[in-house]
Amino acid sequence: LSVLLSLLVPAHTTRSPDCGGILTPYGLSYRKSGPCNSHAISREGRQQHLSVRRNQINSVKVAELSLSLIPDTGLRLSSNVDLSIAPTLSTTKVMRLSILVDLHVEMNPEGNLELVTSACKPTLEEMQSTEEMESQSSSSDVDEEINIDKICLEVSRLLLLPNEQLMSLTAQFPVTPSCQVQYLPLAAPVFSEQGITISLQTTFQVAGMAIPLPVSPVPFSMPEPASSSPSHLTLAFSEHFYTSLFFALEIAGAFNMTIPSPLTTATMAQKITQMGSLFQEDLPVMLQAVFRSSPRVVLEEGKGALKLFLTVHIGAGSPAFQRFLSVNVDMSAGLLLSIADTRMMISAAVIEDIELSLAASDVGPVPAALLEELFLPTIREEVPAQMNVVLSEGIFLPHMSSFTYTDINVTIHKDYVLVPCNLELRARTG
Repeated sequence: LSVLLSLLVPAHTTRSPDCGGILTPYGLSYRKSGPCNSHAISREGRQQHLSVRRNQINSVKVAELSLSLIPDTGLRLSSNVDLSIAPTLSTTKVMRLSILVDLHVEMNPEGNLELVTSACKPTLEEMQSTEEMESQSSSSDVDEEINIDKICLEVSRLLLLPNEQLMSLTAQFPVTPSCQVQYLPLAAPVFSEQGITISLQTTFQVAGMAIPLPVSPVPFSMPEPASSSPSHLTLAFSEHFYTSLFFALEIAGAFNMTIPSPLTTATMAQKITQMGSLFQEDLPVMLQAVFRSSPRVVLEEGKGALKLFLTVHIGAGSPAFQRFLSVNVDMSAGLLLSIADTRMMISAAVIEDIELSLAASDVGPVPAALLEELFLPTIREEVPAQMNVVLSEGIFLPHMSSFTYTDINVTIHKDYVLVPCNLELRARTG
């Protein structure tokens, strides 16, 4: 497998998105209002990372925190923080620290998205004091009390957690023990009035090596979200995304199946007389299914279908498997999609269409009607059942650490799947 993959990898030159997401203004509002934000600012202040000179900060209260979109540019963070300062034992001042920060997102050399400041403007004014102060004593005294030149340096500390979460977006997630998935941004996000759009490319590794995925016949771009949608986030997955997933699982051998059959060589000999000369004793018949062509996913409005192209080898004997028939099987199953936490759950539903044809035979010609009589019920039942065991863990979706998805709606459209959902911040421990 490693040799095969090493030969295939150089052919993988196409870089195009196959999924992505749009963080809406509602989601941005939820993200900035999380409990970690004001707590982080308050903690930084209490630890005196606001560069206080000779004075003691008694308390830090975030009076206002807002984050707004600047189309085509980035974000603007506005924060008003009230500081209670005790210059002396008998004096207490309440100062209003206002910080205006412009942010944008870059791709660093490692291919990760990174939130950086492009402009920062702090201002400080006195709100009240326990002793009478002359009006002219504000500006220079304030600069002595808090070094506002260092404020912007400290603001960058507050970006550490968001940048950790952005880095977690490109983590590798397991699909099976030998197959991992990773979502890579192809460019910095696009900022618009609709939200923040990120286009991603799905990559898979099998046995630790990247595999070349089939080229998408249609370039994919994020569909415009409904302007009236109240969702925090809209995820979109192209038809090619699902075909790539099944291709990777096929390459990893996850869908190679051994299927028990209710038949034995003796019962089959009653239908196919040549069987008696091959097997003198009565042995259980087994089916081994492999893909002769990669699975394909087809998405239409309101429904999805999984197209499977198998060769089923029929034989007996253990441990030495003696094949006596090979049957080509083309089948189509309904595709069921849902989301639990941060995983998409995928399953093959009822078989909608199935065709069997003889591929090879050591027992002479076998009519198509007899093939269906002997093997169709077993294949119809066992193939989707065994594939669903492989798919039962689901596939991790692109997400940032500490966040999960709630209030999810999965809608299948022609060529893509749209997933409006809300964000939920999970409590951090430790």
